[in-house]
Amino acid sequence: MGFKIIVLAKQVPDTRNVGKDAMKADGTVNRAILPAIFNPEDLNALEQALRLKDRFPGTTVHLLTMGPIRAADIIREGLFRGADGGFLLSDRVFAGADTLATSYALHKAIKKIGNFDIIISGRQAIDGDTAQVGPQVAEKLNIPQITYTEEIQEVSNNKITVKRRLEHGIEIVECVLPVLITVTCSAPVCRPRNARLIQKYKYAKTNSEKQTCNINFLHVYDSREYLNITEWSAVDVNSDVNLCGLFGSPTKVKKIESVIFQAKESKMLDSSDEQIEALMVELITNHTIGG
Repeated sequence: MGFKIIVLAKQVPDTRNVGKDAMKADGTVNRAILPAIFNPEDLNALEQALRLKDRFPGTTVHLLTMGPIRAADIIREGLFRGADGGFLLSDRVFAGADTLATSYALHKAIKKIGNFDIIISGRQAIDGDTAQVGPQVAEKLNIPQITYTEEIQEVSNNKITVKRRLEHGIEIVECVLPVLITVTCSAPVCRPRNARLIQKYKYAKTNSEKQTCNINFLHVYDSREYLNITEWSAVDVNSDVNLCGLFGSPTKVKKIESVIFQAKESKMLDSSDEQIEALMVELITNHTIGG
């Protein structure tokens, strides 16, 4: 018996390259100037979904992401690693969304997708670190949720068993389906791209991307349905525009800073026991180490 799995994924700015121009005047992230990457914990989530696909014949894995047209790269990345398809929510109405507005749009898209058994997402995105979107989507869908998942151990008899990694230990949790699961970075890393799948899906595109294609090439998408990435607007998923994007976001970011730690002083030591012992005494005396 197979399962219908939806993986919530996000294209995020690479926070290793945040500079003084990272914020716009309205308090939103200036994503256009930052390199975009697949949110790391969403890759962990994708791997959990693909492992279920490996174990249970007939299981399908589809990615759902919200963002500008370039966010379709996330779906192609999923296809290259073993996913079956994806959905891109892209509309200027969605711009500037906080977690509340994001979870609203995602839950409306899931409603349009229809039946599902398991929704899997990363615990949090590196551009916000709120860990709120997954749980908020579960609440809006009125389904149970399991957070901080490290491993999906078993799925049977409409129940799922997972291992959670918590601050002071682990838990084994059983839950009924359908369910939403958030996955931590301690879960197994995602498998690499598959060369055969890259060749199969490298021309997969959304409708907006097809508009820039060579017109003589467009007939390929009629004969190869798997190359069509579904693209939806706010209207397509029956969203209330007053609950979307910046207008539907009660959270306002006033300022973002890039903090760089710099050493005020340094010492050069040779390998002699005397200098190392002197350094240890100094560190213990000023309470840098020790009790």
